[in-house]
Amino acid sequence: MFRTSCNVSRLQGVWKCLPHDGLVGASVPHKLTTNASRSHLSARSLIQLCKKNRAEWMTFQHLCFLKRQYVTHSSALCQRARPKQETVTSVLDDREDSVLRRVDQIPNIKSESGTAVPACDPQNIQSEPEAVRAARLEARQWKELKVEYNDLPGIYARLSKIKLTALVVTTAAAGYAMAPVPFDPVTFIMATVGTGLSSCTANSINQYFEVPFDSNMNRTKNRPLVRGQISPLHAVSFALACGIPGVALLTLAVNPLTGFLGALNIFLYTCCYTPLKRISITNTWVGAVVGAIPPVMGWTAATGSLDPGAILLGAFLFCWQFPHFNALSWNLKEDYSRGGYRMMSVTHPALCKRVALRHSVGLIGLSALGPVLDVTTWTFPLVSLPINLYISYLAFRFYRHGDRQNARKLFFCSLWHLPMLLLLALTCKKSRMTRDEGDVAAGMTSLAV
Repeated sequence: MFRTSCNVSRLQGVWKCLPHDGLVGASVPHKLTTNASRSHLSARSLIQLCKKNRAEWMTFQHLCFLKRQYVTHSSALCQRARPKQETVTSVLDDREDSVLRRVDQIPNIKSESGTAVPACDPQNIQSEPEAVRAARLEARQWKELKVEYNDLPGIYARLSKIKLTALVVTTAAAGYAMAPVPFDPVTFIMATVGTGLSSCTANSINQYFEVPFDSNMNRTKNRPLVRGQISPLHAVSFALACGIPGVALLTLAVNPLTGFLGALNIFLYTCCYTPLKRISITNTWVGAVVGAIPPVMGWTAATGSLDPGAILLGAFLFCWQFPHFNALSWNLKEDYSRGGYRMMSVTHPALCKRVALRHSVGLIGLSALGPVLDVTTWTFPLVSLPINLYISYLAFRFYRHGDRQNARKLFFCSLWHLPMLLLLALTCKKSRMTRDEGDVAAGMTSLAV
């Protein structure tokens, strides 16, 4: 006990003699110097990394719901997705294990002739070479896709929905041809080109916003942005490269009213119709207004004013779109439901059939307004009556039964009904000479009175 107490007192004396403050004061600068050198090394390594990978400085991921990162290189357009490799591998391994368990549980299948069909041997799957297995797993992963510049015209055509754009340009040309003015080829070309560029802009921005929803639908899963063939920045740049010259062409080369209608149509399609598709069924009515503006643009491009004839042509397109789109969406309601779109065929199927029938019958009344508004002759309501009655008949069958076959018939009828209706209206167009004679006769009658 005495020896132990002496040792303790000796240690305490030594501890008191040590320069505690000096040791602590010396250790703090030493640690700060070490940390500073480490941070300096990390900063230098970060600078070297940035210098090596300059192509990856900027990623064009502006919207939070776009789950991929896109980068561009000088040689080709690329898309790179960076999944978590460990998670994907574990999920794939679990799936393979579950497949192996199911293979073990499947008995031998015997055919009717008595010959036994050999079952799958799980040992063959397990004895798969490591290189083959790694290649198979790599094929399932997201990887960099390179697009050659020769493929860009086809990608741009799909991005701008070239068939829909062609329909828009056709209706705008019909509106120009129906106007009661002399035909000016230069103005006609400027109006059609500007309308087509505006349509390309609206369709491209629409696909840019709907990438995560289009990926869930069979009808839209192969669009360029969904497949990652081009980056979102590239798509938006293409939209701006079409929209700015298109609206400028309509405003400066045609007239400001047509340019305003073109810009309004882009705004309605991208900022109103596109978000409303996931909010309310009123998106169909807004989309019908968007489709009704192009023939009005053609009329205003020719006349420079918004006349009753332009409103009549827009009303034709407005009513026609309901049997056309409602029949189309009826057979695609599972797809729209999977994408999260609130269409009438998904949420209000009875209303979808009623609206299609109502607007099909409305085409008959609008055709009768043609001669009343001094746009067509009195033969137009008569010659257009058979096709209007036929589409109304198919809409009535769609309303009564509401099956896929009747919806398909109504949709295909609408494809040829609109060109035929516009062609008949152009054939029965009231000539300018007839209008002038009518105005002179009206003036003489007023003078006589």
